[in-house]
Parts: sequence; C-alpha cells; structure tokens
Amino acid sequence: MRTSIATVSLSGSLTEKLTAASRAGFDGVEIFENDLLASPLTPEEIRARCADLGLTIDLYQPMRDIEAVPRHEFARNLRRARHKFELMGRLGADTVLVCSSVSPHAVDDDALAAGQLGELADLAQDFGIRIAYEALAWGRHVSTYDHAWHIVEAAGHPSLGTCLDSFHILSRSSDPKDLDGIADIPGEKIFFLQLADAPLLAMDVLQWSRHYRCFPGQGGFDVAGLVGRVLRTGYDGPLSLEIFNDVFRQAEAGPIAVDARRSLLVLQETVGVAAPPAPVVPTGIAFAELITPDADPVSAVLRALGFARTARHRSKPVDLWQQGEARVLVNTGTAVRRDGTQLAAIGLESPAPSAAARRAEALLAPVLPRRRAPEDALLDAVAAPDGTELFFCATNRPELPDWRADFQDPEDIEDIEAAEDAEDAEDAEDVEHPAAASDVSGIDHLALTQPWHHFDEAALFHRSVLGLTAQESVDVADPYGLLRSRAVTNLDGSVRIALSVGAAPSDDTVHAQHIALATDDVIATARRFVDAGGRLLPIPANYYDDLAARYEFADGELATYRALGILYDRDAHGVFRHCYTHTVGQVFFELVQRDGGYRGYGAPNAPVRLAAQHAVKRLTGG
Repeated sequence: MRTSIATVSLSGSLTEKLTAASRAGFDGVEIFENDLLASPLTPEEIRARCADLGLTIDLYQPMRDIEAVPRHEFARNLRRARHKFELMGRLGADTVLVCSSVSPHAVDDDALAAGQLGELADLAQDFGIRIAYEALAWGRHVSTYDHAWHIVEAAGHPSLGTCLDSFHILSRSSDPKDLDGIADIPGEKIFFLQLADAPLLAMDVLQWSRHYRCFPGQGGFDVAGLVGRVLRTGYDGPLSLEIFNDVFRQAEAGPIAVDARRSLLVLQETVGVAAPPAPVVPTGIAFAELITPDADPVSAVLRALGFARTARHRSKPVDLWQQGEARVLVNTGTAVRRDGTQLAAIGLESPAPSAAARRAEALLAPVLPRRRAPEDALLDAVAAPDGTELFFCATNRPELPDWRADFQDPEDIEDIEAAEDAEDAEDAEDVEHPAAASDVSGIDHLALTQPWHHFDEAALFHRSVLGLTAQESVDVADPYGLLRSRAVTNLDGSVRIALSVGAAPSDDTVHAQHIALATDDVIATARRFVDAGGRLLPIPANYYDDLAARYEFADGELATYRALGILYDRDAHGVFRHCYTHTVGQVFFELVQRDGGYRGYGAPNAPVRLAAQHAVKRLTGG
C-alpha cells in the first residue's frame, strides 16, 4: 500500500521534512497548514519540490470549526474555504481534512451539520477537491467516528467522505465492539486513514493527543486491529501517519522518518498486506564488543572477573576474552569518544544469519560495511538506532562460518602476551593480581543506554527487526531525574537486552552501559573478584537495614551481602542477587544469580545502584 506522513510529525523546515520523508521511502505527505504558512516557498514551488522528491501531496489539513454554526458564521467559513481551495489547486492537493467543530458557536444539530458540509462539498467539487470529515475525540458535538459517518451519509454528497483517525477512535474506547461500525462504511467513502499509536495514559484527551502520540507499534493501542477492519471495507487509500509528539519534533527529522516508515512496514506485515522476510529470533549472545583507547583498565577488570584472553584477531587490534560461554571482545583500533570505553557491538547467535540480515535490511536497518581481509569470516551486521552494531553470528555451527575463525589460536597469543607482559612489567608500580577462578557461565543480559529521542524507536526496532518480545516500560528514579527502562527478550531468556533512557535531552548525567554476567554463586564470584584486585560498587548501609525489614535471611547472610555490596530482590518466580563493578569509561559489569526462575532485572534496586554510582563519580571525578 501507499504510505504517507503528515509534516507535523517531523522536525525542521518544510523543505527538511519533505526531504526526510522522501529519503525514508514515503510515497506522499500531508501538508500541515502551519508548515506551509512558515515556508518561504510558494505553493507552486512546494508542489514542484514534492514532485522532484517523488512525493504526492495526499492531504491538506486542517480546516476547523466549519459546520453546524449560525448562517452568518457559515458564510464566513465558506469564504475562508474558497481561499483554501484555491491554495490547494496551486499545491496540487485534492483532499482536505475538516475536523469536527470545537467552536462555542456550534450547535448540536446533525441535520444542520450535514446540510452545511454538503454546501462545503458543493464548493469543493467546483475546485476538484474532496472533503474528508473527521471526528475529533474532543469535538464539541461530534466526537466519534460513527457519528461523523452518519452526518456524511446524511449529506449524501459525492465529494464528501470521512477520515478515520486511529488516535481519535482508540483513545475513546479499547473495546473491539466499538469498532464494529467501521464495517458499515463503504470503502470508497473513507477518503483518508490517519494512524497514530499512544501509550496508555489517564489524562485529558487533548493533551494526550497533542504531546504523546507515537508510531504504530510503539504504544498501547491496537492500531493493527483497526487497520484490518478499515481494509476490509475496501479502502485503498494511503496509510498515513499523523503524530503529535514533543520528542519527535525536537529530534533530527531523518532518523525519525525512517522509524516512522519502519512502523508502517511492520503494520502492513501484521495486517497481511506486505510480506517482508520473516523474523529470525536470535538464540543467544555470541559476544559483547568493547571499544577502548586503553585496554589495560578493562583488561584488569576482566582478568579479576576470571576471564582469560584466549585469542587475538588475525588482522585487527581486537582481543577475545572468554569465561564459560561469556565472550567479550576488546577493540583498541576504533576511534572512541573522550569518555573512553564503550559497549559498541553485540554478536547475536542466529539460526539463519543471512535471513536475519535480509529481515533487518527490509525493515530499513542500516547495513554496515565492514573492513575485512579476504580470509575473514563474512558476518552480516546492521546498526541499531543508538548506533550499536549488531552482528548475526553462528558459533559452533559447522555448516556456517564461525566468527572465531578470524582469531588466532590460543597458543599463538602466548608469545604476544609474554612480550606485552614483559614490556608492561618494566613500568609497573603495582603487583598484578592473578586471574580469578572461573565462575561466570555466560552473559545474562546487556544494558544499552539510548539517546533521549530514540527510546520508543529502539523498542520497536528490537521487536520488529530482531523478533524479540518487549516487556512493559518501567520508570526508575535517579538522583538527578527519572529513567525509563524497557527490556526486550527472546522466549527462553537466552537473549535479554535492557533499553534505558534519561528523561530529557538536557540531562547531562552519565548513565553507563553494562554487561551482566551469569553465575550460579554470586557470593563466591564476588569474593574471588575482590581477592583478584577488583572493586565492587559500595552500597549504602541504609539499603541493608531496609532489606532486613522486608525479608528474613539466614544468620550471617545479610552481613555477607552488606560486605560485598550484593543487592537482593524477589518476584513470584524466584530470587535475584546481583552486584556491580566500578565503571570503566562508559561500561561496568554486573554479576547476577537467578534462582527459581526469577524473570526481572532487579528494578527495585536500580535507584540505589544509580545513587551509589553517582556518589563514586563525585568522589573520583569520573
């Protein structure tokens, strides 16, 4: 189907919005009146610009407070409409949106509304224009789609139809029965379909609409269910996005337009009118890759955690550290920001890496070119919205290329390490601690901090592109604001990614990413880490006083947690114990022990952890 987007959905000038929509692959746009009024381009120049970009102008909007008003008021409305119709002729737009009236002059008289809309349609017909009448959820007398349709039906004019808007319909009711009336509307009388999702909020519907709309699949509405009903009427117009969102309108237009287009591709797949490559759900985490200007600090942490440096890439300055099934790549050959070590890439185990890449590309994920030697394994990689590189891998799959073949055998690295250790020893002032015994079994989850305007996009990306399931979003209190967090996971929990974002772009608090490592005995692992020279995040004593009030512990158990900085949580399925290392650059490690099927991530403890990290940062200055 054709896709369209309202210019109000994007930031920037009208020219920037049109360019972003075109580059994202949209077929058309709705021109929002305020965007036209603020543009230095004439209507003819806007029309030509759209044509050059391959965009049609599918709708001009809005015309407000037209119908069911006293005769003298309606005469003024017709004069206003004539000017708008002439303008639309210059633009090359043939459909205009008329919203149900919110005017205090409007009266509750359906016959009068139908008659006046019929007169408006007579005038529009002279200009070759169609009127799409839409019920605003806060309309003074007409606030439901079926009421608007009854008025259109009563008017009986060929140039008058209705516009269905998912927000205005679904914000009033989530009961599927309330959508049954859509089947009574002939498809040819649905002149336009506008789509928006939204989080489920208890607030004034006008404020909800003006500030919190989002793209389909990012909120709590059953947009796909509504679209399916509309398509069954025979509607063959565009699927068009009309999004009022404060965050989107402050973010760069290009990425937002891509996110918007992706949402419509996924929606079309859901309702069965498009068939992109099927999702290939990852089955595990092959590796996490850190980039750093200085490998020593992160290597020291890994060694204390019990990791061993087992291999080095044959052509790049990348080391493989491994413990159990947990693998961490340390890359010193990629440019990094001044804030140091970062989690830059994730290897995802995939049953069909090439198919996973085709799915990602079809849903507009940027395919990443790789600098590779001829003998290097060919790995498909795409970029997530936050820039994290995602590699589709096959480890221990003899029929598929194994990424580890790019790394030298363990015996080859011994000479390299011996030479490096000898060089380091010349300048070393401290005695290096030995590696801890192996306790870690694998990577439990990864936590990725999102740019403030990419949170909803990230959730949709990981759900639609990777086929992961998104859990409910939670708010986490931070000493300097509020964080939002949302986890995405596969069915068996072998892939868990926690996405988080700060409250606003002005939030300059550093929220680091982290790698959570699974262990069967977090106390023993934490002790070995400390004995090997590692530093665990200190947790305030008040936390443990509160813990003692909430739960009963065996003798000495709570004292052990207090000494090591271990936090504790329970859910309906089991128990969670976890602790944190100090931060290196922008990354820290978490040790986690899940017992009895615990499903969460220790969210009740997050405010304490964040406060403790802020305290360490203040003391250390970094």
